[in-house]
Amino acid sequence: MVSKNVLRKLSDAELERYFIPGNRFTPEAVEAAFEILTERGRLFSESEKIFIREMILAKKQQDETRTNQEKEVWKDYITTDPSAIKLYSRNTILIISLVFGTIPGSILLFLNLVTVKRYTAAALTLLIGFGFFFLQQYILSTAPHDGRFNTKYNLEIGILALGAVLLLVMSVVAMPKKLAYQAKSPILPIVLSVLSIIMYILFKESLSGYPIMSVFRLLGSF
Repeated sequence: MVSKNVLRKLSDAELERYFIPGNRFTPEAVEAAFEILTERGRLFSESEKIFIREMILAKKQQDETRTNQEKEVWKDYITTDPSAIKLYSRNTILIISLVFGTIPGSILLFLNLVTVKRYTAAALTLLIGFGFFFLQQYILSTAPHDGRFNTKYNLEIGILALGAVLLLVMSVVAMPKKLAYQAKSPILPIVLSVLSIIMYILFKESLSGYPIMSVFRLLGSF
């Protein structure tokens, strides 16, 4: 967001720099500089006005193109084309990671990366998934907190969310761009989720922060 009050503090010569071809100022800044100079009595020729208007329009188009490209990077290209490669969807991986932890989420992403032959990224994904599980336990055992449930729970959820987001970023960066694929069967994600529940039963204290564990605590209160 451009502040006109800030630009008003600049001299005419400094504002003129906003019209230099190839400058990196935003279209809003260029437009504001033009308006301020006009208010100060600067007379622009018709050709200068056309040049500045075209510059502002070009910058806005560049910003729009850049925004669309960024959206395309994060878009999930799921298709019904039977000839397309089969992968676990990005949303499935994210939800599994948030609810059941980074380990099952990283396993699904690992299988995706192996399918597209990104082996180094696949290995790194497993390290992230398992590493965040142990990092969570380490931080919870060493970080100072007041011992209340809410404080501990929020800390656990924060670490868990960070791990899930990191897996999402890993998927965006490591997977081929704009790859159209069929969503794989949810059978394996369901199996991994069931295994996560079994892990909860065996390691209640270690996994107390996972959202699914709140459901168990709620059921146990009845």
